[in-house]
Amino acid sequence: MHLRYGRTAAALTVASTVSLLLAGCGDNGASGGGAPGGVVSLTVLTGFTGPDAPSYQAVIKQFNASHPKIHVTMTTEPWATIGQKLPASWATGQGPDLATPSSDPGAIFTYIKTNSVLPLDPAVGTGTTQIDSGAFPAAVKSAFTVKGKLYAVPANMATLVLYYNKEMFAAAGITKAPATEEEFIADAKKLTKGSGGKPSQYGLSLADNNTIQMWPILQWMSGGDIVGPDNCAAVNSSASTAALSRWSDLVRKDRISPVGQAGADADTLFSSKKAAMEINGPWAAAGFKAAGIDLGIAQVPVGAAGPVTLASTVPLMIARTTKHAAQAEEFLAWYTGKTAQAQFSKISGFPPARTDLGSAVDANPTAAQFAAALPNAKLYLAGQESATRIDTDAYVPLIQKIERGADVQSAADDAAKTIDSLTGCKR
Repeated sequence: MHLRYGRTAAALTVASTVSLLLAGCGDNGASGGGAPGGVVSLTVLTGFTGPDAPSYQAVIKQFNASHPKIHVTMTTEPWATIGQKLPASWATGQGPDLATPSSDPGAIFTYIKTNSVLPLDPAVGTGTTQIDSGAFPAAVKSAFTVKGKLYAVPANMATLVLYYNKEMFAAAGITKAPATEEEFIADAKKLTKGSGGKPSQYGLSLADNNTIQMWPILQWMSGGDIVGPDNCAAVNSSASTAALSRWSDLVRKDRISPVGQAGADADTLFSSKKAAMEINGPWAAAGFKAAGIDLGIAQVPVGAAGPVTLASTVPLMIARTTKHAAQAEEFLAWYTGKTAQAQFSKISGFPPARTDLGSAVDANPTAAQFAAALPNAKLYLAGQESATRIDTDAYVPLIQKIERGADVQSAADDAAKTIDSLTGCKR
């Protein structure tokens, strides 16, 4: 799911989109929101339109089978459609009972500002029908907690790992995946083949737009960052600019990766066996295997700052005006519970959105690799109210400039000014 955190499918007709998103929260079933026989109907709107969609549907089917008094129906729309329609429908007391408002965790601020979502704290606890937020990864719980209140649960949890083509590695005489940044760079150079301006084979497939971010990991390896703990830009720090200089030179001068790829382009390059490595998430594994890749999966190589990778999560929230808050909270408690998360991890390859299910993913080697990365995973721009604009207005343009030869320090300084204006940093 590579347009930020999710691949998009073709949109439905305008009429059906408006009908779905503007359907009232209390008008989602017979008899005042309940289906015949006293069954409460809940609607869940998500952006999971990609190949991982059946995994979510399977878990919801399991919930419905085990909860005869509640029936959940999940519908899907492209993320862009949800982002366009849901704020207005929820702000006016309409729309689905629950939704994933965006693939960007920072989107929760929009709905909190308009008082459109239900705080979940009354439902938090360790009981079987309570939301066990203490089991969420700390970074996720923090990202979904605003002014001391929990507003969302993780609809999924993903980490990025290193995918590599074993056949290409063997042909280059490389016997194992790179474990350090130095090995990573050496292998990327060795696996880049061809002369002139366009190699016939790239060592690495990097994307800089319309993708889950890969470049922050390259900064984090050396101790750099985009925004510091003081809420001020860190993208122009010495550690950040050193990493950005190193990797932009590798792209621009050593041509280890094409310049300016979108996420879908990066996936296609790797799938077509024209690149030997790619940093990506669990949603990509099935497609790569289906493409005939002799696929290797390893942890992201370790740099000077220690092991690190990027984590992603999608918020799942309850509409403030739902007429079935208790049942919606019960669904979230079950969905984020041990049974559902173990099952979801097993069938999807995603790590569970809990920190206490390590043994539950051992039977799925792919899921185990992503779960193993959780202790060292960081969310991109976590807790930043202006995360989307920091990404689109500052960070993506910075990467695109330096890939094309712009002076790294100057470009980073310009990006830092934009970031500070968005975060409200006072230096």
